[in-house]
Amino acid sequence: MPKGQIRKALSGFYYIEYEGITYQTRARGNFRNRNITPLVGDWVEFESTNETDGYILDVYPRENELVRPTVANIDQGVIVTSCVEPKFSTNLLDRFLVTLEEKHIEPIIYITKMDLASSDEVSAMEEIQRVYEKIGYPVILASQGSTKELIPFFKDELTVFMGQSGAGKSTLLNELSPELALKVGEISEALGRGKHTTRHVELIELYGGLVADTPGFSSIDFLEMTLDELPKNFPEFMEASEYCKFRECHHIKEPKCEVKHRVEQGEILQSRYDDYLQFHEEIKNRKPMYNKKK
Repeated sequence: MPKGQIRKALSGFYYIEYEGITYQTRARGNFRNRNITPLVGDWVEFESTNETDGYILDVYPRENELVRPTVANIDQGVIVTSCVEPKFSTNLLDRFLVTLEEKHIEPIIYITKMDLASSDEVSAMEEIQRVYEKIGYPVILASQGSTKELIPFFKDELTVFMGQSGAGKSTLLNELSPELALKVGEISEALGRGKHTTRHVELIELYGGLVADTPGFSSIDFLEMTLDELPKNFPEFMEASEYCKFRECHHIKEPKCEVKHRVEQGEILQSRYDDYLQFHEEIKNRKPMYNKKK
C-alpha cells in the first residue's frame, strides 16, 4: 500500500500527497473505535482506485503534534514576536520556547517591527538576540518586508508559525507567499493584543519545504507538562544541571544548585530563571485533568 502525507483536512476529507499527485480520501470507520484522528502532516497508508475516492488504512507513529494549529510531525516552529505594538515579552517568548522544546520542535525566534522601534528598543532587542543565540536559538531581527534571513530555514523542513497576537504572523506568511492571501488581523488597542483569525490548516510547499498556512496559538497553558519535565525544556538549565548536587534538582530550594549559581553569576539570564519559577508554580497549582484522551 502507498505511504503518503496528509497535506489538508477539510469537511471529513483528507487530501494526501503521493508522488506528486493529491488524493482525496476518507478515514476508515474503525478509526473512531481506535481513538485515532488523522492530522495534517501525518504519514499514512492509504488505498485509492482514483484521485477522488480513497481510504486511509493506517496512521504511522507521529514524532509530535500540536493542537493549534492541528499539525503533526513538525520539524521547526517560527515564534513571531513583536518589538513594539504589542510590546515585547520575554515571558511569552519563554512560554513558546518551552512548549516547542517539550515537543522536540526546533524554535526560530523572529522579532518583527524593528523599523518602528526607538534606538533604546533596538538596543534591547540586540541584547535579546545575543543572549538567546548563546542558548542556541536562531534570532532574526526583522523589519516589514525583510524575510530573506528566514527563507533558508525552510528547505526539507515542516514549519509552523506561532507567537504573540498582533505581532504579524499573517503578514509574515503573506510576505513569504503572497498567494496565501491570509486575512491580517488588526491589533485591538483596547486589549493590547490581536484578534484571532482562524481557518482550516493546509501544508503548502514553500522554498523547498512545507509550511502550515495558518498561524498558531498566541497564548500557552502548560496542560500536560510535569514538574520533572519543565527544567529539561530549558537547554541552559540542562547543561548546568550536570553539576548540581542532586540528580533530579528542581533548581529552587536545593543546596549546591549549579543553575542558581549561574544565575547569580549572570551566566543564565535572570528573566529566564524568573519565568521558570513562574511556570513551575503554574504547573504545581494546575487543576487535574480528567478523561484525557491520548
